Amino acid sequence: MVKLKDMWLDIGAKDKPRPRASYLSAIRSHCNLGFQEMRNNYANAPAMDDKTGLWVCIEALRRASQKKLNCALYRFRPCRKKSACAARKRAPTESIRSGNCVDVDHATDLPDDRQKTGRGCCPGKGPVICRGPNMNPRVVERLIETAKANEIPYQLAADGRATGTDANPIQISRAGVAAGLVGIPNRYMHSAVEMVSLDDIDRAADLLANFATSLSGNDDFTP
Repeated sequence: MVKLKDMWLDIGAKDKPRPRASYLSAIRSHCNLGFQEMRNNYANAPAMDDKTGLWVCIEALRRASQKKLNCALYRFRPCRKKSACAARKRAPTESIRSGNCVDVDHATDLPDDRQKTGRGCCPGKGPVICRGPNMNPRVVERLIETAKANEIPYQLAADGRATGTDANPIQISRAGVAAGLVGIPNRYMHSAVEMVSLDDIDRAADLLANFATSLSGNDDFTP
């Protein structure tokens, strides 16, 4: 049982708000489940982890198609081990992945101890570029360079082992795939009110689209 002192109301504020009557309507409106836009361009809904990843991949593909591409670009929405089949079929030089090629990342900007012990992933500050043994270092650096070149805000995170994402089966497909992982900061993950920043998913789509169009087709991602 969660104690009352450990509960809070999230209305999408960026800092501690002053009590105002306008907040009451915001609180009342969040008693119904479904997609709901909030303050500061935040939104909450059930299953944001899958929905945001799918949107980012489709939108990145659309944006990249409007520019010059020097390589083939595919979008997959597999689930866990089936992503290895997709990677094997297309034999990609590399793969950027989300909750199925873009995944969500636990936000830590909460009013409890998690913000002190977490790795500092906050909604509204840009997509998360992950480092670790599951991610190819050259792909990671290219993602960072792309973000900087296009003035896309981003955050960095580290995973010290195989992630619980499709980046893992994709990486070990065939003789190995140079994989990358882009995360969307998500509050209250796996609940009925998962909250993300709409700015973050827009930036993530831009990041992946610009990454794809930056490839020459002959890039070497050998570490």
